Amino acid sequence: MVGLRRSAAELVSDARARITEIGTAELIACHGDPDLVIVDIRDIRERQRSGFIPGSVHAPRGMLEFWVDPESPYYREVFGQAGKRYVLHCASGWRSALATRTLQEMGFEAAHLKDGFSDWVAQGGPVSPPEG
Repeated sequence: MVGLRRSAAELVSDARARITEIGTAELIACHGDPDLVIVDIRDIRERQRSGFIPGSVHAPRGMLEFWVDPESPYYREVFGQAGKRYVLHCASGWRSALATRTLQEMGFEAAHLKDGFSDWVAQGGPVSPPEG
């Protein structure tokens, strides 16, 4: 096995030290704010299996940087809304921490849901049923 210079956990820890983390209760309280865009970066199969936060935008982790970049042929206008507050989430907060850090490096301001969708569900946040 090839030795790694840094573990995934170390990358997440480093990202978390450099980004804004939002607690679940705070995000639940803000849910429905028209200036808030909740971005679900989980795989489509996770949304289909577990449901999703009502009104959230689905932007799979593998496409996120391309959807945010206005110079990319994959750009999505939902990421070009002035005055919006963007909060990313995944299942447990690891992928969204890394994704938020990457967007921050690109110059895109975002925060992430610290403990992810699983904590959102555990704390009674609203959930839309799985799609199709």
